[in-house]
Amino acid sequence: MKYILVTGGVISGIGKGIIASSIGTILKSCGLRVTAIKIDPYINIDAGTFSPYEHGEVFVLDDGGEVDLDLGNYERFLDIRLTRDNNLTTGKIYQSVINKERKGDYLGKTVQVVPHITDAIQEWVMRQAKVSVDEDGVEPQVCVIELGGTVGDIESMPFIEAFRQFQFKVKRENFCNIHVSLVPQPSTTGEQKTKPTQNSVRELRGLGLSPDLIMCRCSTPLETAVKEKISMFCHVEPTQVICVHDVSSIYRVPLLLESQGVVGYFCTRLDLPVETRARKMLTKWKEMSDRSDRLLEHVSIALVGKYTKLSDSYASVIKALEHSALAINHKLEVKYIDSADLEAATLQEEPVKYHDAWHKLCGADGVLVPGGFGVRGTEGKIHAIRWAREKKKPFLGVCLGMQLAVCEFARNVLGWADANSTEFEPESKHPVVIEMPEHNPEQMGGTMRLGKRRTIFKSNNSVIRKLYGDVEFVDERHRHRFEVNPDLKHHFEEKGLQFVGEDVDGERMEVIELEAITFGNWSWKPPGWSFITLTLPLTFTRNIRLGRPPTCSGKFSISINVYM
Repeated sequence: MKYILVTGGVISGIGKGIIASSIGTILKSCGLRVTAIKIDPYINIDAGTFSPYEHGEVFVLDDGGEVDLDLGNYERFLDIRLTRDNNLTTGKIYQSVINKERKGDYLGKTVQVVPHITDAIQEWVMRQAKVSVDEDGVEPQVCVIELGGTVGDIESMPFIEAFRQFQFKVKRENFCNIHVSLVPQPSTTGEQKTKPTQNSVRELRGLGLSPDLIMCRCSTPLETAVKEKISMFCHVEPTQVICVHDVSSIYRVPLLLESQGVVGYFCTRLDLPVETRARKMLTKWKEMSDRSDRLLEHVSIALVGKYTKLSDSYASVIKALEHSALAINHKLEVKYIDSADLEAATLQEEPVKYHDAWHKLCGADGVLVPGGFGVRGTEGKIHAIRWAREKKKPFLGVCLGMQLAVCEFARNVLGWADANSTEFEPESKHPVVIEMPEHNPEQMGGTMRLGKRRTIFKSNNSVIRKLYGDVEFVDERHRHRFEVNPDLKHHFEEKGLQFVGEDVDGERMEVIELEAITFGNWSWKPPGWSFITLTLPLTFTRNIRLGRPPTCSGKFSISINVYM
């Protein structure tokens, strides 16, 4: 087993996740089997109870693990399936050590950070690195480990010490350290500054780890003199200083690394049994990246949510839309709309913000309402859903977005003015969305319906079923505590809202669609990516008046792509 540790310096959020994913990609393109582990030094057991503003979205795995969004990057780049144990946190390590101590596994010894915590970290990494992440069940050959945070953070010290010991345990030829640092370029001088990188590497070396590769994040390509200076002061060869400058797409990063001889270095340093010539997989990446840069036609999607100030809050949704737009040769424009800005209260307090939000919604080719928790902004989402339904705009509701679509239909079609979710209004006379019986309201972490679940299609004529390729069932990942009230199902279906997908027991409503939906055409692009192209006749003009939502008229057609 070969281990590649990715650390970061100077600032957090420097791009370690994309670089780790890109390293895995170029090694996989060489025919190697690659797995990945993300280490987060926070004390939380997992990411499940975080606000999206803390670390971005909570990524859900097949086994129900609620993990850091970087594991989503690993899965997308490497086409692998990870488990909850591929995300290691301080909380998990301390919990496992304390459980062992309570059982007497340490035979009365004093339990300390060194050696017990550091040993537990090393054992976890070695055990998880051997777990297959491919469908063939074969053990991986290379494990890419990303250490979150910044070198020097007090919470990451046990992990740094663990890997200091680890490099000797697994031997030098099986361990490699990549340090990602920042090379700022102040606008006042335009000069690329190396001092932050020098200090970061000095601190890392002082802790017992010497970087084999220094990957420099910068806005423009590194000048030769700057690269030589970093080489001289950081005790590496100039060829070991890799420039990772800003590029048009994150999918160009593997190509950028490969062009600077990273594969050749790994082959020599880790004695990898691979060829260093150009590989077919990276050729496809280059074709995709080139096509992405040449796109001329645009498609705009309004994302109506409550965490829109941080795009990472909806990272997987955005990536899915980007892949879908690329599949039909369109450049995606995501219009982030804070759902609270669509509500009447905003009109009274900040009318400009209100009208800007509605202006964005009117100008979009489709509307997407993603998941979320809490009552804030839900009425704005319902306004957007109603507008999309009445104006026949393409609409996709995910998780809470679907639940609110049911609430909107109940209020404005069934005439149940107080229809709501019991999450927001426990005393509603028409609880169209209810809490799942197994949920424990006194405990937040890990109590939702999580992971991959099967959805059975109940109608042969369902448009959604056709978009999935006319299959009998699909397996999708879930993360929710509430469900559509099955006792009220017949009221909706009588008025044209069909529950075309249910769980295997027929107790949970999984997929809804309006009965009267018609499509100009639809097509299916099989394995690899699942994309559906929808062409719909729509009506649209902008007419924003003070105190009133926009109205629409006039006709044209659009094409949007839905990623399944």
